Amino acid sequence: MTHPLQEKVRKLPLRPGVYLFHDGEGTVLYVGKAKSLRKRVASYFRHEGFASPRLRKLVESARDLSYIRTESEAEALIVESRLIKKYQPFFNVELKMGERYPFLKITDEPFPRLEITRHRSDDGGRYVGPFTRVGDLRRLLRLIERHFPLRTCKTDLSGPRQERPCVRHALGRCGGACAGLTSEAEYGERVADVLLLLQGNAADLVERLRLRMDRAASGLAFEEAARLRDTIRSLWRLSRQRLSSTLSHDLDRETWTLLLRLQELLGLPTIPWRIDGFDISHFSGKEMYGVAVVFEQGLPNPSLYRRFAVKSVEGVDDFRALEEVVGRRYRRCLEGEEPLPQLVLIDGGPLQLEFAAGALAALGLEELPIVSLAKREEQLFLPGRKEPLELPLSDPALQLLQRVRDESHRFAVASHRRGRDSRLRRSVLEDVPGVGKKRAALLLIHFGSVQKIASLEPDELTLLPGIGPETARRIVETLREEKV
Repeated sequence: MTHPLQEKVRKLPLRPGVYLFHDGEGTVLYVGKAKSLRKRVASYFRHEGFASPRLRKLVESARDLSYIRTESEAEALIVESRLIKKYQPFFNVELKMGERYPFLKITDEPFPRLEITRHRSDDGGRYVGPFTRVGDLRRLLRLIERHFPLRTCKTDLSGPRQERPCVRHALGRCGGACAGLTSEAEYGERVADVLLLLQGNAADLVERLRLRMDRAASGLAFEEAARLRDTIRSLWRLSRQRLSSTLSHDLDRETWTLLLRLQELLGLPTIPWRIDGFDISHFSGKEMYGVAVVFEQGLPNPSLYRRFAVKSVEGVDDFRALEEVVGRRYRRCLEGEEPLPQLVLIDGGPLQLEFAAGALAALGLEELPIVSLAKREEQLFLPGRKEPLELPLSDPALQLLQRVRDESHRFAVASHRRGRDSRLRRSVLEDVPGVGKKRAALLLIHFGSVQKIASLEPDELTLLPGIGPETARRIVETLREEKV
């Protein structure tokens, strides 16, 4: 017997996410997570009967299906937990009793400690997580203990220092703060390293360590340089889950109500957990960039922002530029490089919406919800609807969409300026006869910017090795002619 939801199941992505079964009135019956949404949900309809009466009754009662794509299976665990706690679905037995995933906490003290906790509180400490896999958490703690040891004891350090540190110091697992063997500044630097690691900023942490390694090697401190080298290697070997930064904060009731309001207002099939915002920026058709910004749970997540240099459009044509950028963005999603959102927001009016929707249709994503928000009148345009949707300026749902739109505009303008400045730094200096990539890099490292170089006299440039009087004169003259 064919179930009415099987056609919808065939269109689910083969990617991680959370699925929701609804009854005929829209009530959530069950929330589940999946490594592959299509495979997991399809398994419910492969049998006419189930050994479990609960599952049999669930499939018989389900009349609709919605889903939320997540970036990883770990993120799906978090989203599933929060949706179950909010909806309290009848067929969900687990996760209803307030189970929480663990956080790592760095305490608010002169010499902070590292703790594992399942409850966040407003105590001044810094929390990172939640962590959904105990194995990942243990590997991370072992790496911290070996390379960035923080104290774990609750010794009161406000009084006199101890004569000798505990055995953990002898094992290299503690800096010996209790005995005054490390300064507060040195300890604070280690805490900063741990925070970068916990927040997933491994690249920034590696760069900090690399600079210290170079200084140690220059100062002939070869043992310290070797230790830092080993730390860097361990960091690159570490493979741990990546959770969106917004998931480290509990979803408050106000945000939950806002997302539900937006879902109802736009007729979305599921809660807009993730919203993608698009905009285009250029200067008279030059240095054209398109961007996609990401809001999760009503908050921006800059780690997921993407910037695209427009390639196929010449002159001033924002519409086709938007079509290109939307197509490139969601082609990556279909290839598994990016997660799909629950709502796409375009900065513009009905024409921008038409071109963006056309790009989605070309990829077979006609059902992906998309709207555009025009400036000035703040009107919402929806596909297939002639008249725009006008909301009061005080409406929280409109204000959320405005924040997404304004953030996409800000990021687009910043991307355009960055691209323009990069072109100026690269081409203007490298086009000067006698200045190649190496000399251009040397000039920029020493003076900081082309604007600074243009303000100097030629003889000031000759202080650098390899820059003769004639080359210096050509550099200054070229930059001033370009009016950089």
